[in-house]
Amino acid sequence: MKQKPTSKLKELAATAICGNDITSSCLYVSALSIVYAGKWAWVSLLMVSVVLYFYRNIYGEVVGALPLNGGAYNALLNTTSKLVASIAACFTLLSYMATAVISANEAMHYLQTMWHTLPIITATGALLAVFMLLMIFGISESAKVATGIFLLHLCTIGILIVSSLWLFSNSGPAIFIENFQLPVEGSIGIALFFGFSAAMLGISGFESSANFVEEQAPGVFQKTLRNMWVAVTVINPLLAFLALAILPIYEIHLHQEALLSTMGIISGGEWLAGMVAIDAALVLSGAVLTSYVGVTGLVHRMVLDRCLPQYLLKVNRYGTQYRIVIVFFLLCVSVLLVTSGKLMALAGVYTISFLSVMTLFGIGNLLLKVRRSGLKRPVKSSWLAAILAISAVVAAISGTIIMNPAYVGIFLEYFLPTLIIVLIMLNRISLLTACLFVVRAVSNKITGAAKALTKGIQASIDEINSQQVVFFTRGGDLANLNLAMLYVRDNEHTNRIKIVNVLGEGIEVLPGLADDIHFLGRIYPEVKIEFVLYRGEFGPELIQDLSQKWSIPPNFMFIGSPRGEFKYSSAELGGVRLII
Repeated sequence: MKQKPTSKLKELAATAICGNDITSSCLYVSALSIVYAGKWAWVSLLMVSVVLYFYRNIYGEVVGALPLNGGAYNALLNTTSKLVASIAACFTLLSYMATAVISANEAMHYLQTMWHTLPIITATGALLAVFMLLMIFGISESAKVATGIFLLHLCTIGILIVSSLWLFSNSGPAIFIENFQLPVEGSIGIALFFGFSAAMLGISGFESSANFVEEQAPGVFQKTLRNMWVAVTVINPLLAFLALAILPIYEIHLHQEALLSTMGIISGGEWLAGMVAIDAALVLSGAVLTSYVGVTGLVHRMVLDRCLPQYLLKVNRYGTQYRIVIVFFLLCVSVLLVTSGKLMALAGVYTISFLSVMTLFGIGNLLLKVRRSGLKRPVKSSWLAAILAISAVVAAISGTIIMNPAYVGIFLEYFLPTLIIVLIMLNRISLLTACLFVVRAVSNKITGAAKALTKGIQASIDEINSQQVVFFTRGGDLANLNLAMLYVRDNEHTNRIKIVNVLGEGIEVLPGLADDIHFLGRIYPEVKIEFVLYRGEFGPELIQDLSQKWSIPPNFMFIGSPRGEFKYSSAELGGVRLII
């Protein structure tokens, strides 16, 4: 398909898209951490910042080695199997859906403080529709809106911080000392643990940049990670500290749903509270946009790998896959209507999904170190840092479940249907074959309609299996060839494979390679194996030439893990997949 070329996102625009999500957390995470950690809330938020620092290198290493959309899904797809990767994708899809609905609904609640007759449900649906249209008109136009919202948000938070600091310097430390003298429930360790678990929601959105990395200009991704970490490190702990410095803890508990507006009234007056409310509505709207952008990149990647229907790949004249955007909008609206705007249930889905995505991405980093060590990567995370970061996120999931055990049941109500849809797509050959067996068993007792149905199902199976795949081999290792055959048999719906040996001029084919491939043909009689010798140099040009010549997309071309220093990245090769 030919798509309309689009300009790559620069640092500010890319940071704004994911930054609106992660920096909007300051609207609720400071109050949330104070509820659980009391006077030690700012320490809990600093602990979160340390974990996020380790995740900078984790994300940088994985995406640097595999610079393709998909986030945790892409990382696990290139290191494990489609099933494991698809489970990670289900977590991510649920996280984006919950983020979009909750953010849009909360944005309208902030506006209702100024416009008391605002119909929340209708306004929330309208906001979701507005950002659907923005996405349909292209990511560049959406990025302009996100950038404006992001800059306004930083200015508003900056004014609130300066105003609160001014009040603190003039009124003295009496309130802070009074708060600090209050005892904590249990022990300091327990307070910090539960405060940390609650505060981990303050980094939701950090994973978003990895889901649209292909839309970013070269070198921008690493900068988005740095910028998001700096914002979280400065804003969230500082706001929690200032809240404890100018407000008694009991008042923070009373006003936890709009803590920053309360701080604005005390430190600057009604005008600042109104400015915070408008900013909250806008930046939460920006988080809705982030969900649209992230889910578009993820679903696009899943469709290319045939985990979701190819129907979703259709593009409009703006180069946007508008069907993905429309389907996501309809799902969000259905959730909004089913819950009647009472979205506390989705908070459980959001929390567990987001933290699970972070955990799986960390696991993907460890697998990349072990199984794909030959890939080039701009940065590397140490084993110790990666293990500590993953352990911290798992601890946060445990803390969340302990604090809210009902979240698990709610999460499963949304997660299982999503997983079932993906599993159906991954196992549709088996399901169609079962249907074919049933139809054939009763075909002698029914009319010609059954015969037509049989032919239709068989045609569907043949059409799916007609997708040929390519495996590039260096030759000489029957075990690796067998592993490639096992991967294709277990993960791809096809009965045709080309095994290609690319040789430079003057280099002869390794003796016995043809015999090995002939042997594999006897071992796997259900797969048609074609052995091809090709003279040339393995690289992006050869991939594109063969893709056009054979009508096989690059994402259905496979290679083994490179040995030593390999000069091409998977992005340069057009998405060629590593399977050994």
